[in-house]
Amino acid sequence: QVQLVESGGGLVQAGGSLTLSCAASGLTFSSYAMGWFRQAPGKEREFVAAIRRTGDTTYYADSVKGRSTVSRDNAKNTVYLQLNSLKPEDTAAYYCAAASDTSSYLLRSQAYYFWGRGTQVTVSS
Repeated sequence: QVQLVESGGGLVQAGGSLTLSCAASGLTFSSYAMGWFRQAPGKEREFVAAIRRTGDTTYYADSVKGRSTVSRDNAKNTVYLQLNSLKPEDTAAYYCAAASDTSSYLLRSQAYYFWGRGTQVTVSS
């Protein structure tokens, strides 16, 4: 049974930083590309960042580019998302997900097979 468990969310002031973690089990983690998505109340789920299985290729949404870093530790079956210079508009539930590493559509939620249950990030102004 595949499980993706996010952690590290919380309440932070604008301008602050958080590092989210996603621990995977039940799959060969090093074979999958991993993505981060977020969903704010009343809005659609949107892409945040993704990383290929070897960690050598990453992708970012324009909204977080330059102030976020996605990374992974295949030995720990964990993917991370560091968010800096947080803004109130970053407030959302953040989800990690696993996709085929050969996918050309890592920016789309439809590419992902497995999803975590999310961790809440709230940024106060």
